Amino acid sequence: MGNEAVPPFWAATLRLALAAVLLGAIARATGARFPRGAALRGALLFGFFNFGVNLGLLYWGELRVPSGVAAVFYATNPLSTGLLAALFGVERLDARKTVAAVAAMAGVAIVFAGELSLEVPAIALLAVFAAATAAALSNIFLKRAPRQAAIPVNAVGACVGALVCLAASVLAGEDRALPATTAGWGPILYLTIAGSLGAYVIYTWLVARWDITKTSLVGVTAPVVAVLVGAVVKGERPATITLLGAALVLGAVIAGLRTPRRAKAEPASG
Repeated sequence: MGNEAVPPFWAATLRLALAAVLLGAIARATGARFPRGAALRGALLFGFFNFGVNLGLLYWGELRVPSGVAAVFYATNPLSTGLLAALFGVERLDARKTVAAVAAMAGVAIVFAGELSLEVPAIALLAVFAAATAAALSNIFLKRAPRQAAIPVNAVGACVGALVCLAASVLAGEDRALPATTAGWGPILYLTIAGSLGAYVIYTWLVARWDITKTSLVGVTAPVVAVLVGAVVKGERPATITLLGAALVLGAVIAGLRTPRRAKAEPASG
């Protein structure tokens, strides 16, 4: 909805700039330590990929990609995170997750086909998929870094992301005037508070304490909510084949991340 009133990269810049100021103020007020050394490098990489690349591409891609479809791509985040975690030596990847990843990618291909039939540009779909992949990569950099307080790392990350999105806005030649209407400021303020100060801070805190693959599982709920809200608020109607692809993605993610039952121990022999 915010893209209807404010250019995408500029909207992301304003959101992240506000978040950086507010998070920085909260960190100072609470005496939280800002990252240094290896922790700072992790925070910078997290901010670049999660807030700069991810949000920039997502905002731009959702100019034409329905919100429900964008959320389906983000449902692949747990499996992308699992593959990257294995690649970077953060967590092990078993055969079950590998098969699930292949099935999820097949579901994404079906979603692509369904949306192309509705004349959604392929470049916009690729942008959203790349955004979801960048978000998964940012999780790995954050997990590899020394554990740090959630608010300062998000303050640093939001600052880096704002600079990346501002550069993209300049290169895209966007109008960078401040919004003058409620329709312009409303989504920016909502996403700043509920997203940057709320969801991202909580998620960052979880990443430091849980297995990275299990933490990323929260992304599976996004398509369910987004499809329903998109249909009610925006009147979005995805193609039937898109829904089939979405079901395949969700099923693959759930199957790949569920905890297998342990075999019952056999009674000891005499």
